[in-house]
Amino acid sequence: MSMYDRAKPGNGPLDGLRVIDLTRARAGPTCTRQLADMGADVTCVVDPHRRYLGGSDNNNLQRNKRSMELDLTDDRAREAFFRLADRADVVVENFRPAVKDRLGIGYGVLSARSPRLVYASISGFGQQGPYANRPGVDQIAQGLSGLMSVTGPPGSGPWRVGIAVSDTAAGTFLTQGVLAALLARERTGRGQWVHTSLLEAAVNFMDFQAVRWLTDGEIPPQEGNHHPTVAPMGMFATADGHVNVAPMARWEAFAEALDAPELVTDPRFNDRDTRMAYRKEVAEIVQARLTTATTAHWVERLNAAGCPCGPVLAVDEAFADPQVEHLNVFSMVPGPDGGELAALRLPLTFTDTPAAVGAGPVHPGYHTREILAELGYDQAEVDYLAGSAGQLPRCLRQTGEEG
Repeated sequence: MSMYDRAKPGNGPLDGLRVIDLTRARAGPTCTRQLADMGADVTCVVDPHRRYLGGSDNNNLQRNKRSMELDLTDDRAREAFFRLADRADVVVENFRPAVKDRLGIGYGVLSARSPRLVYASISGFGQQGPYANRPGVDQIAQGLSGLMSVTGPPGSGPWRVGIAVSDTAAGTFLTQGVLAALLARERTGRGQWVHTSLLEAAVNFMDFQAVRWLTDGEIPPQEGNHHPTVAPMGMFATADGHVNVAPMARWEAFAEALDAPELVTDPRFNDRDTRMAYRKEVAEIVQARLTTATTAHWVERLNAAGCPCGPVLAVDEAFADPQVEHLNVFSMVPGPDGGELAALRLPLTFTDTPAAVGAGPVHPGYHTREILAELGYDQAEVDYLAGSAGQLPRCLRQTGEEG
């Protein structure tokens, strides 16, 4: 049996943890989805006046969670939210910074009621500062962080990264922050406020490109599909496709596997520094050799020589790859309208407390009555809270938008 067989739900490392999810869009739901996959009981509190998007993206973000509708501008509904928060371990939100306080559900209010509560926030640009209350989305953060300036072919102008990288990075950083705050609570007995932003996450993900400026005073240029500081590491065409090549083994072993002895005898390519100085020339030699055979040939030959090499695949090809298949990277879950949906699993393997995708997505508010009953409300109050959600027109509400 493979260690990557799809896990059954019910015994995750966060089993017993109660999380309230006030998030929308992508960054916040990414955090709460990760917590849910690790076994937390995640309850989404949904704005009943907000349009339901549905679709594969929403389904993947919202599976493994329960959902209830509450109009937080209604005093009685807000009191129900307080009752829910009083028994929670974590509240996660990604409103613009001012919105949570305007709604009366900010960190100060909730922590005063429940000092052990971990309150987690994502915004576009941070909780304070000149941009704090601007609306923020992934591509804005990509541009502001410098990420787009180092992406794409040289001289082509800024390019967006092909995924919502600041959203997923911010969501993942917030998951780490929540787990660290819960661990600190074990020592101190107190919860705390942990927050990040799309901009902070994007700048942090710049990593070595950022410190090239901070430490070396160098503004990193675009390098396209080639490594910024190592040559000839990058993507090259083959006879029938493309490969990524990383000659990390002995240079002589790479040259031999490539049938390119001149890479060893030519003094321009003697060491890493000279290869960077003549990166165009060394890349031309490598490219000329790689076009003489197929992708499969070079993947086998170069890896056998200790030089990392892999094909460049389309998404459908990636999911058909035998290693991806072996890793069981997705699970089938029930859809909100019947049938089954594919959902990406958390890419972590726990030997004793496995993470799992246990439940599919549901329509907003699906569990409203169930959760209100758990909170101790009688039938009349359940009927009011479940039925009043749609009474206030959206145009009259002032909840603001997410970070």
